Amino acid sequence: EVQFVESGGALVQAGGSLRLSCVGSGLNLDDYNIGWFRQAPGKEREGVSLISTSDGDTDYADSVLGRFSMSSNGPKNTLYLQMNNLKPEDTAVYYCAASTRPWRVASRLSPANFGFWGRGTQVTVSS
Repeated sequence: EVQFVESGGALVQAGGSLRLSCVGSGLNLDDYNIGWFRQAPGKEREGVSLISTSDGDTDYADSVLGRFSMSSNGPKNTLYLQMNNLKPEDTAVYYCAASTRPWRVASRLSPANFGFWGRGTQVTVSS
């Protein structure tokens, strides 16, 4: 069974940093493009970042470019999302998910192209 478990969410002040982790099981990360998504109350789920663990390519939503950084640790089957200079608008539940779509499709960061969703981890940024 393929499963992702996210962790690392917390309450943090604006300008602070957090590192989220996503541990995958039942899959080889190199076979997928892995994305981080977030969903704020009353809003649609939106894509945040994408990584190809096989070649290290990454992509980011404009709203987090320059502040967030995604990485992976293959032997641990773990993905990370380093979030710096957090803003109140970053408040959301953060999820990771996997896509078998090619990079040019997955990089659109449309949730419909991803599966194996974790339960998420809550990030709250206070002003």
